[in-house]
Amino acid sequence: MKRLALIGISAIALTVTGCRVGPNYVRPAATATPPSFKEQPPSTFSAEGWKVAQPADMLVKGDWWTMFGDAQLNALEAQVDPANQSLRAAEANYRAAAADVAFYRANRAPTVGVAPAVSTVRNSSNQPYFNQNSAAAGANGVGNLSLPFSLNYEVDLWGRVRRSIQQAGDQAQATAADRENIRLSLHAELANDYLDLRAADAQKKLLHETVGAFLRALQLTQDRYDGGAAPLSDVSQARVQLQSAQVQETDVDVQRAQLEHAIAVLIGKAPADLSIPRTPVTVAPPVIPDVPGMLPSQLLERRPDIASAERRMAASNEQIGIAEAAFYPTLSISAAAGFVGTSAVNWFTWPSRFFAVGPTLSQTLYDHGRRRSLTDIARANYDSTVADYQQTTLEAFQQVEDNLAALHQLEVEAEQQRGATASAQQSLDLFNVRYEGGVDTYLQVITWQTSLLQNQRNDIDIQRGRLADTVLLIKALGGGWNQASLPKP
Repeated sequence: MKRLALIGISAIALTVTGCRVGPNYVRPAATATPPSFKEQPPSTFSAEGWKVAQPADMLVKGDWWTMFGDAQLNALEAQVDPANQSLRAAEANYRAAAADVAFYRANRAPTVGVAPAVSTVRNSSNQPYFNQNSAAAGANGVGNLSLPFSLNYEVDLWGRVRRSIQQAGDQAQATAADRENIRLSLHAELANDYLDLRAADAQKKLLHETVGAFLRALQLTQDRYDGGAAPLSDVSQARVQLQSAQVQETDVDVQRAQLEHAIAVLIGKAPADLSIPRTPVTVAPPVIPDVPGMLPSQLLERRPDIASAERRMAASNEQIGIAEAAFYPTLSISAAAGFVGTSAVNWFTWPSRFFAVGPTLSQTLYDHGRRRSLTDIARANYDSTVADYQQTTLEAFQQVEDNLAALHQLEVEAEQQRGATASAQQSLDLFNVRYEGGVDTYLQVITWQTSLLQNQRNDIDIQRGRLADTVLLIKALGGGWNQASLPKP
């Protein structure tokens, strides 16, 4: 009969474990998703990729920084994953979240324990109501040797255990997406720092050549002054022009050193352990990679920060079910069995066996609104995660649109700037001839030297901006990541 009762209890438990209270998760709409992006890409991009869907093999993949064709950049980017400390911390956070899933999954199985004990108790012969005859017979103490095994199991009547496991799994996936978002940000930051460093090298090269040109101009002006063909003011102006260019050259060295230090930290090195040789970027034509496009709807699947917000939203939904399960009874099955003897001789004999088994049904009858408050908190938290998810998607659309607009306008600006630089060079050549012929003062030469230098520096800055915005666009598109890359909980 006892065996039949246990079988009956188990059958009832298996029958009702399919119940689950609380709302089932349905991914909400990510605000109004436009059919296409508003801003147009520059002409160097595949424009049709921003209007119609592209096959998955046309999207940015994996090591996206190789698109820039720079071996030094590729070598530096390869050192981020194994050495960056922020990424290591994110990896540790994910491992902890994955272990949390295993912790909650363990609740699906019973807990079995053992507690062997050996105890001896001697009663005082002078205690009240003590049987003196028993003491005279030597029966004023007792010894026990026990080996009990216990089993405890909570029957998941209302899905609390299953929802806890699902919630932990959703949180683990959100943490994995956080890790990938950090990885993407670090690689993008390194690429931008490296491109800024190469732009600084270009500025250094330009300023170094300019200082040499100004030094020759100063010598020419000094010779003209010594020959009586130019006033002393021309010499002073030429010297000021030279010294100003030297100051700018020194300032570029400071910027480059700081960028090199930042790159060292990103790849897990002390700044003293990294030295990057100078290699200026080419001013014209700019090396802008062709970034394949995607539809706004595809963007939702390719941004790790969106995936993280969506997974946390799913975890918050599970918490509602966990909170609502507290309104229903809890069924637990407990069992104990083992051996209890008075000595080592009879400890493991068959008469020393014992066992106990039975279910326990518990229900909170009154808690003054505590469970209702927890449910309200869970629902409010879910609404908050929905708003965070929708805000994240809006910001993602904004980032893509911003960088598309910037790249399109910078392409136009680069063409205009090349024209301005050519005009400044032509004007400088003209006024140099006029000055040497005694037609104009040296002030005109200095004016156009300054103008040419500024325009040449603008050329480099615009190229640096185009490269930086290309990196930011790739980052805004999620790099080479896809939501299918999330680990299974």
